[in-house]
Amino acid sequence: MLRNFTSFFAGGLFGAGLLVSGMTNTLKVQGWLDIFGDWDPTLAFVLGGAILPMMLAWNIASRRARSVLGNEMPGKPGTQVDRNLMIGSLMFGAGWGLVGLCPGPAVASISWGGVGGVAFLLAMFAGMYVAPAFRIRFNAMAAALS
Repeated sequence: MLRNFTSFFAGGLFGAGLLVSGMTNTLKVQGWLDIFGDWDPTLAFVLGGAILPMMLAWNIASRRARSVLGNEMPGKPGTQVDRNLMIGSLMFGAGWGLVGLCPGPAVASISWGGVGGVAFLLAMFAGMYVAPAFRIRFNAMAAALS
C-alpha cells in the first residue's frame, strides 16, 4: 500500500512539475528545439532544475543497497552506444520535435490536449506495442548484411 501511495504521489508531483514548467505546452517545447529560429531558452531552467537534484539523488542512491521502501536498487544502466540506442534516440527526437510532446508531458496533458493529444497518445502506445517486433526484424536484417 505504501508503495502504491508513493508511486501515486511521485507521479502526481512529476505531472504537476511538467504542467508548471511549461513542458506540456507544445509551442514552448518546439521553441526550445528551434535553435536556428525563434529560440526560447526558458526550458534550460527546467533542464537544470531536473539535473541538479538528480545528481544528488544518484550520488545518494549509489551508496545504498536498498531503496527507502525496501526494494533492491537497480544496477547501473549500460553505457554502450549501439545501433538500437542511436535509432531510438533519433526517433524520439524526431517525434518530440515534430509534435512538441514526449511521453511524460503527453500523459500529463491528456485532459486538455484535445483530439491531437489523444491521437498522439494512441500513436505512442501503438509504437511501443510494435517496436519489439520491428527491433527483431531490424536486428535480423543487420545480421544478414554483416
